[in-house]
Amino acid sequence: MTRTSARLLAAAATLLTWGAHAQALDAPNCAGMADDSQRLACYDRWSASRTTPVAPATIPATIPAVPAPVVPAAAGGGGGGLRFTEKEGCHDLAYSELSRFWELEPGADCGTFGLRVFHPMSADVVHANTVNREPTSGNPLNNATTSQDFRTTEVRLQVSVRTKIAQNLLLRNRPDASDSLWFAYTQQSYWQIFTADLSRPFRSTDHEPEFIYVLPLQSADPSQWRVRFGGLGVVHQSNGQSLPLSRSWNRVYLMGGAEKGRLQVQARVWQRLHENPATDDNPDISDFIGRGEARVIWHQNRANLLAVTGRSSLHSNSRGSVRLEWFRTLGNQDVHPTGGLQLHTQLFTGYGDTLLDFNRRRTVFSVGLSLVDW
Repeated sequence: MTRTSARLLAAAATLLTWGAHAQALDAPNCAGMADDSQRLACYDRWSASRTTPVAPATIPATIPAVPAPVVPAAAGGGGGGLRFTEKEGCHDLAYSELSRFWELEPGADCGTFGLRVFHPMSADVVHANTVNREPTSGNPLNNATTSQDFRTTEVRLQVSVRTKIAQNLLLRNRPDASDSLWFAYTQQSYWQIFTADLSRPFRSTDHEPEFIYVLPLQSADPSQWRVRFGGLGVVHQSNGQSLPLSRSWNRVYLMGGAEKGRLQVQARVWQRLHENPATDDNPDISDFIGRGEARVIWHQNRANLLAVTGRSSLHSNSRGSVRLEWFRTLGNQDVHPTGGLQLHTQLFTGYGDTLLDFNRRRTVFSVGLSLVDW
């Protein structure tokens, strides 16, 4: 007999024995006992044999931990949030400010067709020494015929974004530098929110789309001044209004930027594109707003930025303007090390605060909030 057959026979015998025992318990021979006490004791024994204690369930000392579901982390640089760019190199603090802003090096690249801030996105309360209630121009067709009772205190809103539409156009064989072509759009509005009598109108809204080509020049060196980039651009600026308040002009410009450590100097000079004098909304705008500007930026530390921008007509009767700005970071710098929400304070004096004010001198003080990066 094989070992397997023997095991089967043993199991069958055990089952038969258990079944016989169970049958005996199910039909006890107690009824035939004459003595009442013996018969009762017989039934008690039978009842006790029918009650089989149930073994308690074995509970493990330690309940195995159920793994938590895996939730994908939020995309985006600087601590999470929405991802506006394909890559995150432009937020890497290992690169200089200008390298990150214009993505001058492959390591500081954020890819094409992402969305980045250009000029600060801001909302400010402003107070000026004067307000242009009846705008005029060098073209009689563009002189307002009625005066509006605007207040000198209003709100300024600015939206400014850009996207890189191409890169490595001329520097395909440079592993340490990357040129780029950008499209940017800036919109600035002055809102008479405190002028309820006029139904709180938008006094002025300027639109400014532009194309910018940026060419890296010298590499960064925090210990000495380096000319980091040059570039050229073409820009259209208009307020989208009809006569007599229509204002617009087109320019081409050359620009460049240098930096040393936390200091930056950027400059632009521009040439207005010719227009038909009969339809020119503002024929002498360059003599007021200027033909060039220089901007100096000082990053005092990661929380504070100071900037001064000067514009000049580059003529003997120089007009232009001066703008002083202070940005103070409000958010967590570990989350937004290259920008985020900032307190923005500005003092402007001169011409060209808006296109409607291109030939009117104003001094404007403003306080608000700005988003310089995300």
